[in-house]
Amino acid sequence: MIKSGYTLFLLFLLYLNAKRGGDMLQASKQWQWISCAKKNRLLLDLNEDMQLCTPYKLRQLTDSTFKNPYFSLEDAAFYEQVYQYLVQFKLWNPAQLCQISLNATAVKFQLKPVLAKSWFFEQYTGSTPSTEAVINLTSKAQSGEFLIVEHSSDASVCINLSENFQLDDNLSLVQFEAIRVLNNRVHPLLNQHIHSKIA
Repeated sequence: MIKSGYTLFLLFLLYLNAKRGGDMLQASKQWQWISCAKKNRLLLDLNEDMQLCTPYKLRQLTDSTFKNPYFSLEDAAFYEQVYQYLVQFKLWNPAQLCQISLNATAVKFQLKPVLAKSWFFEQYTGSTPSTEAVINLTSKAQSGEFLIVEHSSDASVCINLSENFQLDDNLSLVQFEAIRVLNNRVHPLLNQHIHSKIA
């Protein structure tokens, strides 16, 4: 159901960007975060006809999300920052960039602190430091690309860029789901090795 919503959102953004020559969808003061009890998800209302359905459940949201739902100047600045950072990789079309950036913004400003689940991931034992926010994490089941949304000296909050990321035989992360890992789990990723696409 959420994946279907993502597909409609992508089609809508592709249409808008085709009309605007591929430019970034500009944030608007009319945009609002919606805590949807029916879907148990955080939505972003873009206009009368279109909403972005994130994978984040209501129990994950901060109190301020319910009290102050408007897409703030801080939200807009971070959304644009992430978009402009990702565009240089030349891997995603404008609609996909918007989708990644808006979900990253939701994690940054609307979610409660994310619990660490580092035990799912292998430690990085190489000597090449990670200098990018697009990184690789490796579980026992697979490797995949993630975007660092928040970084501290010991851990990072990341969102999954793959359509589905398998943590182990029983657990997986849906696309854009957030997870916190110790920084010694972060594997650097060369641009030419990035292969994930937004479904």
